[in-house]
Amino acid sequence: MRKIASVLFVVAAFAATTTPTRAETPEQWIALLTRVHGGFGSFLPVGIRIGEDAMKQLNAKPRELAVQFFQGDGVPCPCPADGVMLAVGASPGQGTLRIASEKSPPGTFAVVIVRRRQGGDGLKYTVPMSMMPKLGQINSTIQDPLGRYNAVMAIADLYSVEPVK
Repeated sequence: MRKIASVLFVVAAFAATTTPTRAETPEQWIALLTRVHGGFGSFLPVGIRIGEDAMKQLNAKPRELAVQFFQGDGVPCPCPADGVMLAVGASPGQGTLRIASEKSPPGTFAVVIVRRRQGGDGLKYTVPMSMMPKLGQINSTIQDPLGRYNAVMAIADLYSVEPVK
């Protein structure tokens, strides 16, 4: 019994000191995504913005949304999907994050469809391909992750959003 209590104490102490899986500040987003993704480039905050906007517009809590991510042809990686995934609490293992095998339409960097897990209406986010040079410039000229985060968050026309049935 004493051994079980000791193990439970260690687990509780570890849980209390680990980083949460949901971030609230830019610094927390950077730490979390650097740990999960392996680095922090400008593509990640694109996903954070989309995910946070979807949560707000759909009046959803973490883990209530499902995401379908379409990567643009010529885009080197689906990195924004990691930002969306963590922002909304989606998981490929639970089927609430899906990276589509087909590409997004020509002229798009990415298309992200976000709906409630139970289905129904949702939102379609379209990031135009014109963002690719801007995001690349951010990565090449700003080495500080917080600077990259802030630069992406300041882009006014980062995406368009429309309802989907």
